[in-house]
Amino acid sequence: MNLLGLNKDPARTRVVVAMSGGVDSSAAAAMVAQAGFEAVGVTLRLYDAGAANARPGTCCAGQDIYDARRVADSLGIPHYVLDYQERFRAAVIEDFADSYARGETPIPCVRCNQRIKFRDLLETARELGADALVTGHYARIEFGPDGPELHRGVDAARDQSYFLFATTREQMAVLRFPLGSMEKVRTRELAAQFGLGVAAKRDSQDICFVSGGRYARVVEAVRPDAAQEGEIVDLAGTVLGRHAGIINFTVGQRRGLGLVGRDADEAPLYVVRLEAESRRVVVGRGDALLERSLKLRGVNWLGTNEALRAGLHVTVKIRSAAFAVPAMVRGVRGGGAEVSFEEPQAGVAPGQACVFYDGTRVLGGGWIERDAAARAA
Repeated sequence: MNLLGLNKDPARTRVVVAMSGGVDSSAAAAMVAQAGFEAVGVTLRLYDAGAANARPGTCCAGQDIYDARRVADSLGIPHYVLDYQERFRAAVIEDFADSYARGETPIPCVRCNQRIKFRDLLETARELGADALVTGHYARIEFGPDGPELHRGVDAARDQSYFLFATTREQMAVLRFPLGSMEKVRTRELAAQFGLGVAAKRDSQDICFVSGGRYARVVEAVRPDAAQEGEIVDLAGTVLGRHAGIINFTVGQRRGLGLVGRDADEAPLYVVRLEAESRRVVVGRGDALLERSLKLRGVNWLGTNEALRAGLHVTVKIRSAAFAVPAMVRGVRGGGAEVSFEEPQAGVAPGQACVFYDGTRVLGGGWIERDAAARAA
């Protein structure tokens, strides 16, 4: 069995490597090339390169494309740049803006993996006759008795399995994540050993197409009517102030509410929910954020259907940076699911993902629905 777990002579195995220009995908490409595979580097141009050139810490843009090409040249492998700007805008950026306009908090990285990298790019890899598509994600694919399984990466601080919950079993049969079994420090060591010019390059920060975390500007540019003023109200409906658009808020937010005239000793207020139709931001004390359960749409299930229908004890993450907590998940009609927490959880934000785990294995996940959570007593 070779590096990628393929029962085939590496010299006769074509592998497409998604190269973003960063240290992770570059190290993955070097590992594939050194192992003797017929490696082909592919970089996606996802958005305007001119804007990205002036903005370090991004991926899939001007300087990063140049870096990916340099790495491919140093490894002696062919390198292609595919212009995916139109499909990225339609499948990721517009979805991002629409989600905020609905009062949700989207995760564009999941959509990019789901709709661009593991759908469109994977199809391109197949057209190139590739046996596998390699990326620099920190996650693992293992093959169990029922086929491929998605698992957490070994490096807990870098684990990206949460962002990969929408990956299908069919896709996992072709995908490979060679970095999933190592820590990030080892990745940089390998990049230096391979003599890659990106060995010390800093990691991508924030959302790739959002400059300086100012996501509201992106939403306004795509959906100008999304930034409409409205009221900030408490749970009883009392007006406390006004805001410049619900796209500036997310559930659980405390800072930036702009409320004046409150005493310093009063309990802090948090965004409890966003009502897009009435353009209202509803705020309350911290205990108002606690939820006993939630409902999901668009569930991608990677376990057995019988277990999902019967209900399963799992651990779940409701945000990428959250700890996994015990819960019961049960499938419902229409491709959704209900999740009940053992202990009430704070900050359940519509539009975020709830991902299910059994130990290190990802059993699936779905999108948190609006107004579908049950509040703690």
